[in-house]
Amino acid sequence: MNYEPDIKMLYTPGDSLILVVDDTATNLEIVFSILTNVGFKVITENDGKKAIKQVQERLPDLILLDVMMPGIDGFETCKRLKENSDICDIPVIFMTANSDTESKVKGLNMGAVDYITKPFHEEELLARIKTHLQLRNLTKTLEKRVAERTAALSRVLKDLQESQLQLVQTEKMSALGQLVAGVAHEINNPVGFIHGNLGHASVYFQEMSNLIDLYQHHYPNPVLEIEEQIAAIDLKYVLTDLPNLISSMKEGVQRIRDISTSLRTFSRADSDRKISCNIHDGIDSTIMILKHRLKASENRPNIQIIKDYGNLPELKCFIGQLNQVFMNLLANAIDALEESNIGRTYIEIEANPNQILIQTILAEDKNYILIRIKDNGVGMSADIQQKIFDYLFTTKLVGQGTGLGLSIARQIVVEKHGGTLEVNSAIGKGSEFIIKLPI
Repeated sequence: MNYEPDIKMLYTPGDSLILVVDDTATNLEIVFSILTNVGFKVITENDGKKAIKQVQERLPDLILLDVMMPGIDGFETCKRLKENSDICDIPVIFMTANSDTESKVKGLNMGAVDYITKPFHEEELLARIKTHLQLRNLTKTLEKRVAERTAALSRVLKDLQESQLQLVQTEKMSALGQLVAGVAHEINNPVGFIHGNLGHASVYFQEMSNLIDLYQHHYPNPVLEIEEQIAAIDLKYVLTDLPNLISSMKEGVQRIRDISTSLRTFSRADSDRKISCNIHDGIDSTIMILKHRLKASENRPNIQIIKDYGNLPELKCFIGQLNQVFMNLLANAIDALEESNIGRTYIEIEANPNQILIQTILAEDKNYILIRIKDNGVGMSADIQQKIFDYLFTTKLVGQGTGLGLSIARQIVVEKHGGTLEVNSAIGKGSEFIIKLPI
């Protein structure tokens, strides 16, 4: 594409409006006649204040300004014009009978583009006006084209960033899905054996316990060696505690199975089309995966998860990708809570515990659902809230954040699901992320 402007086509006299300012009526008539004869549109004023008001009402393309005028002179008039950002780019040419260098320098310093000395020649006047109109129109043309190119490059950059985010998100979910599927498979096999065998072990133990009871009933006075062995192993305690041990092992195995299920639910591979899913299952699986970060430590109590789930229908969505959104938002909430704990004692945190509220709501018109994830952490300033979803923006230290998490989250919600992702926050009062998804 050729961006070389054609100077000859930058202006025609009939398209240009010139304001002439002079306190001498004869001068105004002469200049008006010269300019209108070649096709310029002309308006005239006889003092600086009226000229400024005229410019504000109707923008000229160029101003011819007399220096020596009553009231405010040409220098002051030019100064006031240049202080207004809306009109400061209009070229001003001074007209004066004073041709000393000091006056010319003063005028140019005020922002004028040229100086014409009275009495002036018609050809010189027209030549200078045409030159500065060409320069102004050339500048405007170049600025417009630069703005167009900048806008086009911005769109290309935005498209590129979105493509990069999509690639990152796709690769991340693909790698995570493969990893978790493999881990879940490796866990499920031995856990399945243990779970099945614990059932048999419980039955076998009960049968052996019944048999021991029969022996003790029919042979209440065993030989000394058996009595000593019964005392040594504390048979009564073993018979009482072993069912508890088996029950605890069953609970532990079930816990592992729940974790495995959560991993598979969280990393669920998305097809090329949306499928109906229970959003609460996705949120719960994410909480399960993050449970190690929620547990109490020597520095703080548990981070409390408060669920306020509404009665939601199944949602057609890419559930694996939405789970990634939940993961990013909940992980950020935990980070904010950890930051808020800096400088606080265990007792202080216990008195005002770390909390994350997860609320789901079905809209009254039943056309969309809202998912709110709110923490009582450090919060964010208005400036950071404006940038929080920007590509590569992060408030975390180097090596602790990529600046991609929330960008990917917004892209998944907005681009993939036609929803919105917004944030409300205040310093010291925590942050709330609101996901709105159409049904």
